[in-house]
Amino acid sequence: MQQSDRYNLGRYTIPQRWVLVAMCLPLVLLAGCPQSQTAGPGKALTNATAPTVTKPMAANGAQAAPATTTTAQSVENAAKAYKAQELINRAEQTYRSGVDNYRAGHLDAARIDFDSAVDLMLTSGMDLKTDPQLADEFDRLLNAVNSLEIAALKQGNGFSPTIEAAPLDAANEVTFPANAALTAQVAAELKTTKSDFPLVINDYVAGFISYFSNSPGGHAHLLRSLERAGKYKDMIAKNLSDEGVPQDLIYLAVAESGFQPQALNARSGAGGMWQFMPTGAYGLTRNGWFDERFDPEKSSKAYARYMKTLYDQFGDWYLAMAAYDWGPGNVQRAVMRTGYADFWELYRRGVLPGETKNYVPGIIAAIIMAKNPTQYGLDKLSPEPAVISDTVMVDYAIDLRLVADVTGASLQEIVALNPSLLRMTTPRDISFDLHLPIGTSDVFAKRIKDIPEEKRASWRFHIARAGETLDTIATAQHVRPSEIAETNGIAAGETVEEGDELVIPVATVSGGVNPLHYTVRHGDTLVTVADRFSVSVEQLRRWNHLSSNAVKPGRLLTVAEPVKLAPGARVRGKSAHSKGKTHTASSASHSTTAHAQATHTRTTASSTSHSSTKKSTSHAKNSSSK
Repeated sequence: MQQSDRYNLGRYTIPQRWVLVAMCLPLVLLAGCPQSQTAGPGKALTNATAPTVTKPMAANGAQAAPATTTTAQSVENAAKAYKAQELINRAEQTYRSGVDNYRAGHLDAARIDFDSAVDLMLTSGMDLKTDPQLADEFDRLLNAVNSLEIAALKQGNGFSPTIEAAPLDAANEVTFPANAALTAQVAAELKTTKSDFPLVINDYVAGFISYFSNSPGGHAHLLRSLERAGKYKDMIAKNLSDEGVPQDLIYLAVAESGFQPQALNARSGAGGMWQFMPTGAYGLTRNGWFDERFDPEKSSKAYARYMKTLYDQFGDWYLAMAAYDWGPGNVQRAVMRTGYADFWELYRRGVLPGETKNYVPGIIAAIIMAKNPTQYGLDKLSPEPAVISDTVMVDYAIDLRLVADVTGASLQEIVALNPSLLRMTTPRDISFDLHLPIGTSDVFAKRIKDIPEEKRASWRFHIARAGETLDTIATAQHVRPSEIAETNGIAAGETVEEGDELVIPVATVSGGVNPLHYTVRHGDTLVTVADRFSVSVEQLRRWNHLSSNAVKPGRLLTVAEPVKLAPGARVRGKSAHSKGKTHTASSASHSTTAHAQATHTRTTASSTSHSSTKKSTSHAKNSSSK
């Protein structure tokens, strides 16, 4: 399926660019008329339109204000409504600041503003699920931010780096001539090839085998996909077995993402290894902190369930695969229109879009080649080791850097083990399965208990090394020696020794679970603040509109780091003829407790005269990505 990057609001990738841009938001754009955008310095963004986050209005057109009555209940309701409107106003103001930065081409600053606007609501303590006014505003806010990102991506200004394309991409426009010799060779191979999936050879499949064998690019893409598959093969095999789905349908991920868990399609919003859409009831939770479409295990379970559903509907694995790519409603209508419930007959009659015509034979070719590695130069590939981890359930906010500290792992390792996290922290008051390096759950539990729960989103942990002193540790950790001494019960004049385990009381910053702001203290300079929060002085000056490096005590500075990202990307970038696809997906959660549902289909434009936007059945929600 098609895939690409996406905009996320919080979470970094190692050390240069941060993985997955935040918040994999629903692709549904805001209802209503978007504001027109004026041209700004960011030329590539001048055609983007900033959606309006509409505020509730009174009947006379004025901003709604809480009604006052003489009853105690009415007074209480009015107070709640007023508080909700105040929150909406502040979130709207921050969002508009992000739009201004976005239009000016200041993407880092825009990202911080959008993140802050969402955080204002998530950390307000108000019930975003049951309050209709807040629920509506929060959905509008998320959709508004997402639509801006989609516009940026279309113009080549997305916030995520590009990752490796899926193997079928490069072959999308290739025309394969008939090759009788190759077809006969493969037919002979299939007589001894063991598979629980109905393998077939014809000119279409043979064409893809030829492409993957003889094209350097095609062969390299397939090889890398099969190597990455090693990380998840055993886990996916169990999920497929549990649902009664053929084991060899693991290779559908070759077409979808090349086994890259954080792949994202910028046009449709489909994401993860199996490219689920942001909407759909498949048991995958999405919220401001994590998106389970990017969790390899949970998304693989959803994939196995969905494929079984499609097979039960069509009674044919080829049609089920076509429905996964094009949408079951579209496939059903093609069957009814022609009278043929046969993929190859639909192919020959020209009722399938170009991408789907390539999708099924391309996957069959990948299966045949993977099961006959010697014949196709795949016998020397080195599968990546299986991803294994300890898992602990946490329901408090903990910074991933602290997780790395207490487990002795690198930040990169912790990020890689938790690809569904959209931020550098786990959520507060929401249960989350935190993955740790294998064998570290006990030491995690032992060390984390010494850090107050409310401090785990900011404090750090350090094991003293040979030659270190309290002063050198304090300097490296950007805190005062006296603060470390007091927190760890170190008496005056006492020294630290190699191996001492120290809790580091990093200064807490405001802005909810994400460090966003810092109040300047006496003795601080812009240089020391930049060093403390691992950002540049230039970033601080730009984010805070400073004309010099001078900064006065008491000033509130924006210090948010550019958010955590893993390689998220353009996986199935199609030609101008291939518009986008829809997948039925997972459940979304827009508040700290809410879980909105999702569906997994995609729409694809045919390279012939087919409509670029397809409708869907109950299994496929229409979602054209133009």
